[in-house]
Amino acid sequence: MQNFPGVGVSPGRVIGTVRQMPKPISEPAAGEQLAAGTTAEEATAALKAASQAVHDELKARAAHATGDGKAVLEATALMAKDTMLIKGAAKLVARGASAERAIWESGSSVSEMLHNLGGYMAERATDVLDVRARIVAELRGVPAPGIPASATPFILVADDLAPADTATLDPNKVLALVTAGGGPQSHTAIIARSLGLPAVVAAVGVDDIADGTEVFVDGAAGTVTAEPDDSLRAAAEAWAATASLLSEFTGTGTTADGHEVPLLANVGGGKDAEAAAKLGAQGVGLFRTEFCFLERDTEPSVEEQAAAYKSVFDAFPGKKVVLRTLDAGADKPLPFLTDSTEPNPALGVRGYRTDFTTPGVLDRQLEAIALAANQSEADVWVMAPMISTAEEAARFASMCADAGIKTPGVMVEVPSAALTAESILREVGFASLGTNDLTQYAMAADRQLGPLANLNTPWQPAVLRLVGLTVEGSRAEGHNKPVGVCGEAAADPALAVVLTGLGVTTLSMTARSLAAVAAVLKTVTLSEAQELAKLALSAPSATEARAWVREKLPVLDELGL
Repeated sequence: MQNFPGVGVSPGRVIGTVRQMPKPISEPAAGEQLAAGTTAEEATAALKAASQAVHDELKARAAHATGDGKAVLEATALMAKDTMLIKGAAKLVARGASAERAIWESGSSVSEMLHNLGGYMAERATDVLDVRARIVAELRGVPAPGIPASATPFILVADDLAPADTATLDPNKVLALVTAGGGPQSHTAIIARSLGLPAVVAAVGVDDIADGTEVFVDGAAGTVTAEPDDSLRAAAEAWAATASLLSEFTGTGTTADGHEVPLLANVGGGKDAEAAAKLGAQGVGLFRTEFCFLERDTEPSVEEQAAAYKSVFDAFPGKKVVLRTLDAGADKPLPFLTDSTEPNPALGVRGYRTDFTTPGVLDRQLEAIALAANQSEADVWVMAPMISTAEEAARFASMCADAGIKTPGVMVEVPSAALTAESILREVGFASLGTNDLTQYAMAADRQLGPLANLNTPWQPAVLRLVGLTVEGSRAEGHNKPVGVCGEAAADPALAVVLTGLGVTTLSMTARSLAAVAAVLKTVTLSEAQELAKLALSAPSATEARAWVREKLPVLDELGL
């Protein structure tokens, strides 16, 4: 047996045969010129038509997708018509380059620029290369790169997956995902979790495994094993038998001694909310409102926004729905709100900060939220992303009050917010920890980079300490204000136990993770969770923190989590 260690990002133990992603579209020859008889105007027109065709195809696929997949497809569709990309190619065509070579070189330039910016913008570099290949394929009249077709289920292996490919995976055909690159918060990881597919990323060497090779994938342990033996076959069979136990959530998150930990869902729109409600979510812990704004060149009207928000609120009558105001900027640029020329967008004008440079958009969003809340029966809470100071928290609370919103809160994703949680939570009613960004900022590690995957994990003791400090701040002066977690950390059943032990009051996650987290929480008392939290905090590294906690939770191995 040959082992390929990686980073487990979605649990499950399966055996299947490998299908490698097809080789990418080949690069047009360097110096390739316009074909004889073809004018620059004709080539530019063909280029723009191909760009539009790719955009339309991705948008059509987005119309049939939901949640994270829909958002990824819409964002990639936007990139297909990116002004910088197309104008750069048109200039090269005017100098005599073929349309294919022009878009290839322009894509390289834009991708390199985004990569050098780092942070969230580095993630967009992958989108550009994906779009570039699709436009070249359209110009050549050949199929675009994509997931291989197969009459039988298979394990998909690739160097990395383009966002548009990951977003349209068919879980009835793909048994598991394995990539040589990527990180724990990459598109591949997030989509795999939302689909409930076992997945391992950053497994160096897997892209050399031959098609048809049988492999064992353990999405919890983060391992891939070629030519599995009988013990691994038994493990896969055991997982298949127990997986059914994790398919349903009873609708109440509690520890073994009855301590309630409401389990909520992360959603991006009405369809997501309806699906989460069917899976038993006790409410919404993160409604990502920027998904309602994608593919817009202008700000939606208050009435348009209110209708989009109400579709989520109506899925949870009488239950809590926590809405995050626009988290625009960085990897979610909006033409009417953000500046694409920022040198470091991850640290730039994003989230709440956009109100400094484009005042009025946030006020109108709050007006729309209040309008929708007044027309529904949901218990609507509203939080601002990228809050760094108590002064910002107080200002946001005042804006909410002016709009008639009763429960204002903040996202804790900037380390300064965790360190000053006591003063920040004097100003608002609650906080929610965005562990994805909190980890990235605390560890100074781009969450999309495979080589930094071991740094970029919420198991880092430093990150757990920031969570603990936030909870301590929420309890100061007898306030005891709610602190939830809405980052991907909440979907890890072992980490969910630790977060509960640290005093987090609610956990919000992709709806498919609800049953697994609930099943594990029910096996520990609150005092046991608190002891496990202390154990994780005392660990010298993230690897040991995770290993020590998992050792104390044998149910994880029994359930293959």
